Amino acid sequence: MGDPAIRSTVYFDADLHRALRIKAAHARRSISELVNDALRQALREDEEDLAAFEERGEEPLMTYEQLLKDLRKHGKL
Repeated sequence: MGDPAIRSTVYFDADLHRALRIKAAHARRSISELVNDALRQALREDEEDLAAFEERGEEPLMTYEQLLKDLRKHGKL
């Protein structure tokens, strides 16, 4: 079994909270489950982004202007 739950107070924008309540009811899940899942997903994405930065750490830096020039050169702009 996972770690015990920890109670915390979170303040949502009213519209966001309303949407979250509707989604939870529709999915037959609790708001806590939806929020925990969303946070896990966001943290996984952050971890993937950091890994990609680390993998590409040795690549030469390119200025924005160089990037635009390269995109134009390869017909992508």
